[in-house]
Amino acid sequence: MIDIHIQKALHGAQGGMQLSIDLSIQSGEFLALAGESGSGKTTLLRILAGLEDAQGHIQIDDEVWLDKQIHLPPQKRRIGFVFQEYALFENMSVEENLLFVNPDKKLASLLLEKTHLSNLKQRRPSTLSGGQQQRVALCRAMMHRPKLLLMDEPLSALDPAMRTQLQQEILTLHKEFGTTTIMVSHDPSEIYRLAQRVVVLQSGRIIQDGTPKSILLQTSGSQKFSLEGELLDILHADVIHIAIVAIGQQLVEVVIGSTEAKRLKVGQRVRVSTKAFAPRISG
Repeated sequence: MIDIHIQKALHGAQGGMQLSIDLSIQSGEFLALAGESGSGKTTLLRILAGLEDAQGHIQIDDEVWLDKQIHLPPQKRRIGFVFQEYALFENMSVEENLLFVNPDKKLASLLLEKTHLSNLKQRRPSTLSGGQQQRVALCRAMMHRPKLLLMDEPLSALDPAMRTQLQQEILTLHKEFGTTTIMVSHDPSEIYRLAQRVVVLQSGRIIQDGTPKSILLQTSGSQKFSLEGELLDILHADVIHIAIVAIGQQLVEVVIGSTEAKRLKVGQRVRVSTKAFAPRISG
């Protein structure tokens, strides 16, 4: 269990504001932080990592990281941090980047295998693609088996296909290690795929807290439209099927028949259209 009760004065997009967070996170939970730029998401991650100070209390299980008398330094917190920038050691191989954190070759081999990097372990970061370098950064963050993994828009610089691939690998590592994870993201499809819970910040305060479906899903009708999106999920509800489609920055629900449910595949591009207020979906 992680208990967070903090306050910090900030200068946000709209001027001065107070970051005021009261939040409890279950061990092993995958939580996404969403909200407009300047709402306090990255600052919250930095406070949890010990990179910024704040007033209040942070406790993970029975270990206090922050209170009136204690400010545990970053190196004493079991934190893994993945930034947008890869921040790899260019003079070291992929494997050496991992072993620099922890000389556990067995763990390094497992992480490289899970992220499909085993055959690249002797390569230098400069010879890798952006997606491969971010995989290395993710593995490095996991090398000391952190109690808390923090990710600040780690996939924002990657193309959509690579983002989807790395999202699956992040999910694989999360299931393998059961690490409590907090990720900042502006991508609703990314949040829907990965997170069990979404917390939305606005001007330093929590304004929404719930499941990805309850927070992100917005269904709207139009007399006539045709839009392309990505099929994220197909849910079975009683005698109907519901397709969840990401269109731009919105998620929509479309009721589909059993034939369409069998034919459509999660991850494919689909077109959502309507005729006489009856939405239809086609691959």
